[in-house]
Amino acid sequence: MDVSIIDNSASCDPIAFQNSEQSSSLTAINLFTFLNITDPITSHSNKTGSTSAFTGRTMIGASNGSTVVMMRHRKKLAKLGKPADQRKALLRALTTEVIRHGRIKTTLVRAKAVRKHVDHMIQLGKRGDLHARRQALGWVYDKDLVHSLFEAAPERYAERNGGYTRVLRTMPRQGDNAKMAVIELV
Repeated sequence: MDVSIIDNSASCDPIAFQNSEQSSSLTAINLFTFLNITDPITSHSNKTGSTSAFTGRTMIGASNGSTVVMMRHRKKLAKLGKPADQRKALLRALTTEVIRHGRIKTTLVRAKAVRKHVDHMIQLGKRGDLHARRQALGWVYDKDLVHSLFEAAPERYAERNGGYTRVLRTMPRQGDNAKMAVIELV
């Protein structure tokens, strides 16, 4: 079952939890009926917690003070420990530097996150039409770099249909032992 229960109250129903066999055999339906949980789609707020059907970790309040935390399945995104605007700026800057220098050293998680964007920019450069150029100009910070990418990418990557970058692991960083990597253009 994909539901974790965090019990914030000391009082539980003693009849429902008399022995360990009965508590482990509760089904999800009995559990949600026992906790008297409101429907997250229809209710937008209640006294014990905020509910949202659109966020990854939905917090649903129950009448007995405990909280049910839904897991964020299929929400894979490298958040990089930053808010959305800072994360986008970081990925744009790393994409620009990989295209400019051909090879940069960064953390492994950042290298894996930026690989997707660099491959997309090269794919746009191979396509070469006006819409692709405007999309690349909207992501890469340097206008002249986009023009040089659109000149060089069709010849350099003509026979390759994807996988324009390579991520190589290197030694961990000295100060905090973070996993480091080199991302480079193939």
